Amino acid sequence: MTDTVLRTGAAGRLFSRPAAVASCVGFVLIGMLQALYGPAVPGLREEYGLSPSAAGLGLSLHFTGGVAGVLAFNAVHSRISNRTLLASSYALMAAGGAGFAFAPNWPLALAAAFLGGLGFGGIDYGLNQLFAAGFGEKSTAMLNILNAHFGIGAVLGPALVAWVGPDGYAYAFGGCAALAAALVVLGSSGVRTPRQEGVSSAPGRGLGLPRILIGFLALYILNVAVEAGVGGWEPTHLETVGYSATVAASATSVYWLMMTAGRFLVVPLTLKYSPERILTICAAGMTACLLLALVKGVAPVAYAGVGLFIAPVFPTGLPWLNRALPQASRAGAWVIAASMVGGVAAPPLLGVGIEASGIQAVPLLLTGLSAASLAATVWLITLTRRYAE
Repeated sequence: MTDTVLRTGAAGRLFSRPAAVASCVGFVLIGMLQALYGPAVPGLREEYGLSPSAAGLGLSLHFTGGVAGVLAFNAVHSRISNRTLLASSYALMAAGGAGFAFAPNWPLALAAAFLGGLGFGGIDYGLNQLFAAGFGEKSTAMLNILNAHFGIGAVLGPALVAWVGPDGYAYAFGGCAALAAALVVLGSSGVRTPRQEGVSSAPGRGLGLPRILIGFLALYILNVAVEAGVGGWEPTHLETVGYSATVAASATSVYWLMMTAGRFLVVPLTLKYSPERILTICAAGMTACLLLALVKGVAPVAYAGVGLFIAPVFPTGLPWLNRALPQASRAGAWVIAASMVGGVAAPPLLGVGIEASGIQAVPLLLTGLSAASLAATVWLITLTRRYAE
């Protein structure tokens, strides 16, 4: 079976400058959309008479749609242009955002969340894949810039709900829908589809390449598990060890801000050092910071350090993956989908461990995941070097 993969070595071959800017706006949009669901819960409960767990289904359906969107758009990408992929994804987000804002009942709102999630997955997959291929040696730097804009959106989303109030969540989702509608045209024009070459869509057997793919899947699942685990459990841990609710919430906001800052700060480093070296330092750094989080007096600062070190992992790993598995054009889609699954599964699974060992063990449990990601990184370096020879 053959598929197609983009081959480009010239910076800007896939993107005009306006298209690159519009892509960054697109990542601000998906960051905002994902971050709106949590702050909107009080308004959703009042509007539809929901329990807390039922109101949380909106984000779950969004992520479910995201995974489905990554896999679906990956399956059809060889038969449609890059412009069509992006325009369709933005259109789905526009429809989903508007539907969630104005749904007359909760089942229709959940269907809209899933629809918007499909578009979210398409943009997450499409732009990450295209940026990984579209800027040559600068692809790692551009991927970090792109994903940093996701963090900007994740900060702006809750701020928008705070401005309009939880009861006005429909205005926030409607605004995202309007921006997505504008990007249907603005976000896809200037994106090119160069001549494509037929290549294998799956790693070759007998060459050790399936093990490389498994290694990347493990790396992404573990890192997103740490990312989501800190975001979900940091405030509870800090309150448990004696910090006020205000300090705990503020420290968690700083954690997310450091993730955004880290992606901008690593850009000059990506032009000097290989992704392997950067990821090794990141894994070691976040493991050390999580161990420091066991010390009450420095825990908030330590969590901020985790955000700084984990920030470059997702965007920096994709160019390494493309280089390690150039004949497996679908590998990127699988790791992006796996990362979403890790983000959904990690908080409740950590909750099981916390029930057994107590809230104070949160940093220790996360250290275990982080150390495993460091081991996966070292293992991948060994594998990729061996099969590059």
